[in-house]
Amino acid sequence: MRFSYYPGCTLKTTATELERSALKAAKALGIELVEQKEWQCCGAVFPLVRDEIAAFLSSIRSLAAARDAGEKLVTICAACHHVIKRTNHLIKTDTEVREKVNGYLQLETSYLGEGSVIHYLEMLRDELGFDELAQKIKQPLTGRKIAAYYGCLLLRPAAIMAFDNAENPRIIEDFLFALGATAVYYPYRTECCGVYLSLNNTQIATDMVEKIVSSAFSYGAEALVDACPLCHYNLLELQKKTPQGKPLLPVYYFTELLEEALGLKEQTAVRKDRK
Repeated sequence: MRFSYYPGCTLKTTATELERSALKAAKALGIELVEQKEWQCCGAVFPLVRDEIAAFLSSIRSLAAARDAGEKLVTICAACHHVIKRTNHLIKTDTEVREKVNGYLQLETSYLGEGSVIHYLEMLRDELGFDELAQKIKQPLTGRKIAAYYGCLLLRPAAIMAFDNAENPRIIEDFLFALGATAVYYPYRTECCGVYLSLNNTQIATDMVEKIVSSAFSYGAEALVDACPLCHYNLLELQKKTPQGKPLLPVYYFTELLEEALGLKEQTAVRKDRK
């Protein structure tokens, strides 16, 4: 299987582990992710204004390039996926924006929203299949109690993202089952972590993270797993620490666990000093 691949800025800077493990695992699974040439930052936040088209151009360029290559566009960062997916929907449904964007870009073939962007997790579920993935596991995460954290960006708005059931998703839990782990369900797995408030009001974001981590911990989780570099930072940095200065719950990118289960790295540490 071959896909166009959009990495985004964060995977090249503060979230290099997310990209490194994702690409390593994809190669082991026989999936070719071809990084797009001269990709540009997606902007990280989907713009709500419609009269300034510059914010949509980089996403459209990547979507059009994937279309021209005859490939689906794969993202890994939840923020990038959110922006590109919503931009694609906007181009499909807003005639005025579509005409302005194509008039500016002057593509050889106008882009009308006919491309497709999928998240790495969707690629595993819908293109490879979790049953097939389970057959390729070499070091099952047996006995590991791991809680999925979805956050906002992959799930909402539900009608546009169409990633999973926005209120009761299961794609990450099904992914964990394929790896042999025990998925822990808890009430706050789809709640916002407050990452966009972290700079202006750290206390509010800290309180939001505390609810998430405490909930997962109380339901028996030994670790959290996520798919968003922004959430990942918040969950690690703002949660309460143990007396030894360690996070109450370790936080892993889903690709790190995939890499481990495929036998490509040493076992990740799981806290055993639960109180």
